[in-house]
Amino acid sequence: MRIHMSVDPEFPLRDGYELKLNSYDLGVDIELADIVRRLRFEHPEITSLVISSNHEQVFCSGANIHMLGVSSHSWKVNFCKFTNETRCELEDWAAQSDVRTICAITGPCAGGGYELALACDEIWLIDDGNSAVSLPETPLLGVLPGTGGLTRLVDKRKVRRDRADVFCTLAEGFKGKRALDWGLVDTIAPRSRFDENLQNHLDQILQDRPGRQDRKGIVLGPIEISDVDGVRSTSTLSVAYQSEKRTVEFTIEVPPVAAAPTTLEEIHAAGDSFWPLRFARELEDALLDLRVNRNEIGLVIVKTKGNLDDIQGWDQILVDHQGDWFIDQILHLTTHVIQRLERTSCSFFALIEQGSCFGGSVLELALACDRIYMLDEAGVEIQRSTMNEGLLPMTTDITRSECRLLGEAELLESNQGNYSRLNAPTAEQMGLVTEALDEFDYEDMIPVAIEERVSLSPDSLTGMEANLRFAGPENLESKVFGRLSAWQNWIFIRPNATGPHGALTLYGRPERPEFAWDRV
Repeated sequence: MRIHMSVDPEFPLRDGYELKLNSYDLGVDIELADIVRRLRFEHPEITSLVISSNHEQVFCSGANIHMLGVSSHSWKVNFCKFTNETRCELEDWAAQSDVRTICAITGPCAGGGYELALACDEIWLIDDGNSAVSLPETPLLGVLPGTGGLTRLVDKRKVRRDRADVFCTLAEGFKGKRALDWGLVDTIAPRSRFDENLQNHLDQILQDRPGRQDRKGIVLGPIEISDVDGVRSTSTLSVAYQSEKRTVEFTIEVPPVAAAPTTLEEIHAAGDSFWPLRFARELEDALLDLRVNRNEIGLVIVKTKGNLDDIQGWDQILVDHQGDWFIDQILHLTTHVIQRLERTSCSFFALIEQGSCFGGSVLELALACDRIYMLDEAGVEIQRSTMNEGLLPMTTDITRSECRLLGEAELLESNQGNYSRLNAPTAEQMGLVTEALDEFDYEDMIPVAIEERVSLSPDSLTGMEANLRFAGPENLESKVFGRLSAWQNWIFIRPNATGPHGALTLYGRPERPEFAWDRV
């Protein structure tokens, strides 16, 4: 499979800039995210993916500088976050599907273009005296490679940090043999042999991965959305916005499992209408709409409707058929979507009430929230399952129970394998909910907790949540989101980058940027 990058400069997502030299904006990133998602579900037969350019002059010049210059701070930060997530899903899909990803660079490859290359397993560079790789954000723009470039350079490719320091401060980057010697690319070849060498490599990859041609993918259809009187509804959840209160309610509806497909043949035939897949896609769509289009919202209230037996039944279908490519991709997509929730700059409260069905995978959504309130009343219960024991890991590769009970090893151990139905006092005792409240306290305290939350500074809450949600170990992904996104957020509002005389503001003009030299 080959992806050829060929960005039409006349079609930016928003007005005010042209996408010259294969530069990209959020619209191009959305297309790449869609391609990765369709590779996941529509093309299980492939063994390799080559990303290359159709542009005659350049591979990719990175994120469009003029787009960054005219965008609001929140737009820039959400753009960087979405780009991060797309790169990470490309890596996750390739690893889980045992697909070899190769970036074939023919022409200058700068900034976000090289960051895309770094997300691939291999980087091939044509050795023609012109093609080069570079991360020029620091010397040219006063910002930094905010979609994982620095972290992948030293953590993934293991480039020596002193060499990385030199590379990241040279706007022109490195070509040919020097790029190869310093570990910035894996293979170089002259133009006369580049295509032939690459094809031979792809043939060997195909030979090493036999038996995939029998796999038949499923087509991902459009997500159907209705938006009436402030309620945005899909087939699996409704999203009710109350902008004047700065809150929104996500209500997840779990259908009866009685009519669900149970055999692999039936599940594959159901395709994108299979409820677990449909729910993951629709929840992700709602989260992305919240991030980009609803900046005024400060708190998401997560509720569910349905029966615990039904959500456990849907989950059991997935558990029973692990190892099938389609089922495994649904589990990985669900993991990706819940991680998106945790990385969203908004507060999340889960409310467990009469008629709720917080069990298994849906309980995992509650555990991703900042607080969980549970009504202490007969019939209100939660239930763990094998879904809560590593099938849907956090960004940091641990379970949400491990993160939640980091300092309570005995309590964590008592949770493992306990799949009983739990009432509110027991759930609180086991550390699974924040507070169990009787009817009177619930009615009094929940509105107060909601009002209090939305009255606090959104900036401090974003920082607080990002620190508290990811207790425990770090890995490459958590560094990308926790460190680079945070620093890019800060750098984007510093005058050295985006002030009237900043490097990003003056890019492409004859004036030189004026820096404040104080180190903060």
